[in-house]
Amino acid sequence: MSNAAPPRKAPDQPWRTEGTPDEPPRRPGGRRPRGRWWGLLVTAVVVFLLAYGGLSYYSSGSEPVISYTEFSRQVDAGNVSKIYAKGDAIQGQLKSARDRPSGGGTYTKFKTQRPSFADDRLWQSLSGHHVTVTAQPVVQERGFLANLLLSLLPILVLAALWIFFARRIGSGLGPGGLLGRKTPPRPVELQPGTQRTTFADVAGIDEVKGELDDVVDFLKHPDDYRRMGAKMPRGVLLTGPPGTGKTLLARAVAGEAGVPFFSASASEFIEMIVGVGASRVRELFAEARKVAPSIVFIDEIDTIGRARGGGASMGGHDEREQTLNQILTEMDGFSGSEGVIVLAATNRADVLDPALTRPGRFDRVVSVAPPDRGGREAILRIHTRQIPLAPGVDLTRVARTTPGMTGAELANLANEAALLAVKRRQREVTQLDFSEALEKVQLGAERALVMPEEERRRTAYHESGHALLGMLQPGADPVRKITIVPRGRALGVTLSTPESDKYAYTEEYLRGRIIGALGGMAAEHVVYDVITTGSESDLEQVTNIARGMVARWGMSEHLGRLSALPNDAQQAYGLSAAPQTLDAIDTEMRRIVDECYEEACRKLRDHRPQLDALAGALLENETLEEADAYRVAGITRLKKDLDAAAREAAEAADPGRDG
Repeated sequence: MSNAAPPRKAPDQPWRTEGTPDEPPRRPGGRRPRGRWWGLLVTAVVVFLLAYGGLSYYSSGSEPVISYTEFSRQVDAGNVSKIYAKGDAIQGQLKSARDRPSGGGTYTKFKTQRPSFADDRLWQSLSGHHVTVTAQPVVQERGFLANLLLSLLPILVLAALWIFFARRIGSGLGPGGLLGRKTPPRPVELQPGTQRTTFADVAGIDEVKGELDDVVDFLKHPDDYRRMGAKMPRGVLLTGPPGTGKTLLARAVAGEAGVPFFSASASEFIEMIVGVGASRVRELFAEARKVAPSIVFIDEIDTIGRARGGGASMGGHDEREQTLNQILTEMDGFSGSEGVIVLAATNRADVLDPALTRPGRFDRVVSVAPPDRGGREAILRIHTRQIPLAPGVDLTRVARTTPGMTGAELANLANEAALLAVKRRQREVTQLDFSEALEKVQLGAERALVMPEEERRRTAYHESGHALLGMLQPGADPVRKITIVPRGRALGVTLSTPESDKYAYTEEYLRGRIIGALGGMAAEHVVYDVITTGSESDLEQVTNIARGMVARWGMSEHLGRLSALPNDAQQAYGLSAAPQTLDAIDTEMRRIVDECYEEACRKLRDHRPQLDALAGALLENETLEEADAYRVAGITRLKKDLDAAAREAAEAADPGRDG
């Protein structure tokens, strides 16, 4: 079953529809609104007159009219080759060109008029100079029919261009349109279409589906709610990180309820010409009301729904604010949208306008979080329905090693595993394919880089320092894999993932994360007494954790229990706190990191033989899996880690058990 967005019915609509009629019906009686073609008719008449007059003017020819005296002089000089006479009007052609009487070039063909009082012997003179007297005009002129056809040609071109642009821009370059507003289709009964997305295609977010079941039930049985005086919710706002399935969930709600579904991205309403966005919003809701009950889905609504008054708009009347005002009016204003539920998605709910998120507009705000272990397993089963899996593939194990991954990332993981199987000419996807696909997604693709032996040895000690401190630190995430094969931007990678999902972190755990991240630099310092540039990404991670501990999570006795910096401190650093507070934050961050670094160096010195053993094994094998790494280091997994692993295995064997 394909979950791709359905194609647009017409290129002039900035929204896509699902579950609506394929073709809009004609207007009753086939009559078009009066006055629609008056503009085209008047323009056609004006163009025809101009073209006909121009053709008539140019078809008269560019031959000069010369005096009869000049004509007689040219005949006597023997320079006339032929003439044509009709009454006293004479047309002729010279043998050699002469200068025009009025200047501006020469001429060979000419016109003249023989005076009625002339008593010359013209015929004898023409015969004596062997001038041909023709029966056809020397200067051919187009007739009325030819001029008429040529003058109609611009009209046909104009009409073709008119129709082309009218179809392309539909309702026009503004609220009035190019040819007037389009006549919208009448509401008709829905026709059975292709298979639609339902809740069976959505997994890992059962609690969110529970909140949306009320919307589905309302759309299926509206009379039951009306009898109790309950009103249909105006809107549901879906918030959450990218890739968590917000758009898929909105389509599933419409498919589950069996109602028409209109979807659009908020950015598609914005145009350079002011008023177009508001006009498109009106048309979208008008179409949705005709087939109500229906669902309108607006993706990335923060594009137009940001708080008003904070931008660089001129008097609050720019295109974005007009579009937002129109959405507010359609959802709860004077017009209302009876039977139309608005679903919207964003990952920046904090920047939305308060008028948009109040009850009566978006009555419900549903948070769509990354799935837990059971949810990840269910998502993997959905995305592997069309992938042939080998008998030994354990999706429960894959789900356990992918904490924090969203539905989109899990779909990409399954696809990468299938691509690896195709490259290897396999008929089924194996567990090894999933493992290597996970490494490629999390660590990056392998690079064919030949390092000098000394650089390779230093990299082995760097990664061994990360791994050994991760094994020694209480509560740290278990080490899953160590490699000195270059991947992505890194010369080596140590992969550590938790046994189960974590939703809150203790100060001890965060300090352990900092100590583990500093393990590479500490190992280079202990073994070689040098510091290299290979710790750049480690230091970035350490800085972010330390800043969060001090400035956001209240884990500093000196600074106190307060949140001194916003969530996006990277961008707003220094703008939301006093200079003294920022100095205190920097001092506390430095104190925590220095303490963790000293502890990392001390532990590595105390366990130097284990560090050397891990580095030697890496130099020999390049990659160590979890069991081999712990065996080489001579470290037994802590009892609580083993208990957590056993509990995970029990939950996988008995999903109904409450863990």
